[in-house]
Amino acid sequence: MGRIIDHCVECEPVLAASRDKIAALQLKKLQWTLNHAYDNVAMYKAKYDAAGVHPDDLKHLDDLAKFPFTTKEDLRQNYPFGMFAVPMKDIVRIHASSGTTGKPTVVGYTQNDIDVWSNLVARSIRASGGRAEHKVHIAYGYGLFTGGLGAHYGAEALGCTVIPMSGGQTDKQIQLIMDFEPEIIMVTPSYLLALADAFAERGIDPRTTSLKIGIFGAEPWSEEMRREIEGKFDIDAVDIYGLSELMGPGLANECAETKDGAVIWEDAFVPEIVDPNSFTPLEDGTSGEFVLTALFKEAMPIIRYRTKDLTRLLPGTAFTHRRFERITARTDDMMIIRGVNVFPSQIEEIILQEPALSAHYQITLTKEGRMDAISIAVEGRVGQSFDSLEQAAKSLAGKIKAQIGISAWINLKSSGEIPRSQGKAVRVVDKR
Repeated sequence: MGRIIDHCVECEPVLAASRDKIAALQLKKLQWTLNHAYDNVAMYKAKYDAAGVHPDDLKHLDDLAKFPFTTKEDLRQNYPFGMFAVPMKDIVRIHASSGTTGKPTVVGYTQNDIDVWSNLVARSIRASGGRAEHKVHIAYGYGLFTGGLGAHYGAEALGCTVIPMSGGQTDKQIQLIMDFEPEIIMVTPSYLLALADAFAERGIDPRTTSLKIGIFGAEPWSEEMRREIEGKFDIDAVDIYGLSELMGPGLANECAETKDGAVIWEDAFVPEIVDPNSFTPLEDGTSGEFVLTALFKEAMPIIRYRTKDLTRLLPGTAFTHRRFERITARTDDMMIIRGVNVFPSQIEEIILQEPALSAHYQITLTKEGRMDAISIAVEGRVGQSFDSLEQAAKSLAGKIKAQIGISAWINLKSSGEIPRSQGKAVRVVDKR
């Protein structure tokens, strides 16, 4: 094992525990979690009674499949505090989603929940190569969104110096990175690319900054984008995974030395993969919908949560804890274009194969009569000739047709024309 991996295992021997020991630990924690939820959350009791299952039925980890799923709709129907399993006097923090597609999902935390979360984020930063002597520039949004505060408390738990910049204010972001010289940045990948453009506009080569590690989450990103980021900034770009409903960032994280998929912290979560249509459990190595159960949450237990993320479970490499394949698609971001299932990540991968085109793009869906139509606005790289951009657009349309099976109109834009997101990038505008 390498330097980073050895350091993590030395600090936390559970990361090298045998699969049998991990399973035994999960079973014990899962039995507690099921009983805690059944006894204290009316929704769980009603669901389990209706399904004819009881926490006592869990004798082996495989028995978890007998219990019903939890969905985002369950959380919305119990808005705001119906999912809480402890009295409000024991709740020390509340986070919530934006609620842009309905009622927000609300999550509560006890102090122990916060402590576990902080330690898992600290573990994630350490796996990324972070150390106590590092400064961490946090450009995730603070507030009800879990990203900013989750990263903040985790970096402090590791002993790092935290720069709580939050999102936006690009000029100030650049000034603080240049003046404070952080080694680590935690941010969405799309916003870091926007920062790269802003550095270049000021005549600063992003590769000359102090940044050595980038920890990216909150939106899907591809291997092509990893190469783009690492080339622009000369950093190790690693993936951090989390869901507000389960905890926040730090549920899983890539190891900087392997970069082969985020490691699930299995002493705190039980992962499953299910068929997205039949919802039956699938074997490791088979692609399907990611389902997660938290094993430690006092305030708000979450059991068999359907994430809608599509991936597959893989054996551990850096640690004995399993990994999952990079998530580039969700069941709810799938576009159906004239009967063809299309994910934005598929289009992103093809765009980044064209050297003349940048990683800034936006997909617009419209109707032409009764038929779906798709246009893709994409920026050319600075310094490219008109002819090279025209050829790149033609090549992009041809590859999309050949590889995905749809016809797309390519709308070439100049650098800076596509709006830059200060948080999660808006990749698809559906006007149908």
